[in-house]
Amino acid sequence: MESQSSNEPVRFATVIVIGAGQAGLSAGYHLKKRGFVSALVPQTNAILNNEVQHSERKFVMFDAGSRPGGAWQHRWDSLLMDTVNGIFDLPGYPKPPVDPQTPSNQAVPAYFEAFEKEFQLPIERPVTVLNVTREGDSPEAEFIVETSHGTWRTQAIINATGTWDNPIRPSVPGAESFTGEQFHTREYVSAEHFRGKRVAIVGAGISAVEHLAEVSEMTTTLWYVRRPPNFRTGKFESEFAGRETIAKVVADVEQGKPTGSVVSYTGLSLQNRYAKQAQANGALNWRPMFVAIEPCGVREADGTFTSVDAIIWATGFKPSIKHLEPLQLTNERGGIHLEGTHPVSEPLIHLIGFGPSSSTVGANRAGRAAVATVVRELKHRNSVQPAT
Repeated sequence: MESQSSNEPVRFATVIVIGAGQAGLSAGYHLKKRGFVSALVPQTNAILNNEVQHSERKFVMFDAGSRPGGAWQHRWDSLLMDTVNGIFDLPGYPKPPVDPQTPSNQAVPAYFEAFEKEFQLPIERPVTVLNVTREGDSPEAEFIVETSHGTWRTQAIINATGTWDNPIRPSVPGAESFTGEQFHTREYVSAEHFRGKRVAIVGAGISAVEHLAEVSEMTTTLWYVRRPPNFRTGKFESEFAGRETIAKVVADVEQGKPTGSVVSYTGLSLQNRYAKQAQANGALNWRPMFVAIEPCGVREADGTFTSVDAIIWATGFKPSIKHLEPLQLTNERGGIHLEGTHPVSEPLIHLIGFGPSSSTVGANRAGRAAVATVVRELKHRNSVQPAT
């Protein structure tokens, strides 16, 4: 999709929310609750002599997906509601009762869609944000947001793009020579596809264990990890563990460190249904990461050869924030130094569903916190604007 023609007017929204998953919807709800109106509704005298009028506080939300649901619409069919990590209610709209055996890629998008309709959020989709720049060198300058459907100006950005569109696939010598199939978790559909094949599964996180459990029901699996899995034998007490995990992630982002995977903070629970299933199938036996890939298999760390027909890369994701690169938020360590939900010294750029707020409960809270900070900062800046 191409950007808007240069001779068309640049539109304005006081706040732009990028992404309409759990975090973005939370932010949209709280903006509306604070009195922001849709920037998609034609406003009288909205543009006068090519100057945007800022008398009303307006917002718009951009979602790259063709329908509601965020990344959940892309999950594999066998990921059911009784097996996903807790999905917390969106603000002001409790989840309806749902059959635990319903696929999450149906139940969660349906819930998100009902939420969008209930609160009439101004969402444009499918719209991809291509680039975000600042209009001038001043820290007070507005932002220019280039999208696949035109260009916008805004005073504040709440970014909620998650990680689904930025999968990590490690570089391994010989990968291009492999004659079998390679899939990332992002492309995984079902275990049935692998029936009768020898499958290497790479990764030490929750997704890797889920794939191991399912695929080992169909065929032979081999589990490879870069470092020994951190198994936890006790039950996962979600409220306590959530607070403990968030505290660790907050400590990292406040020091400007890149955040690790969820499991690097929480460990893997052996009480998890998938872990139990994989263990019962004899599949929970890890091997050191292979050192090379060859046409018909992998070269083990000890130099021996193992034939495989397929490789599943359950190697996680990184934040999908390439469109923010022109703002130079990332430090030399590859992290973003955050204060709350915004980069230090950038109180009108907020990253939610990121780092400490990547869980569903964290995303809800981050949406509310980001909006509160934006409202406070806009009020302060507008109060000190010189009279015209």
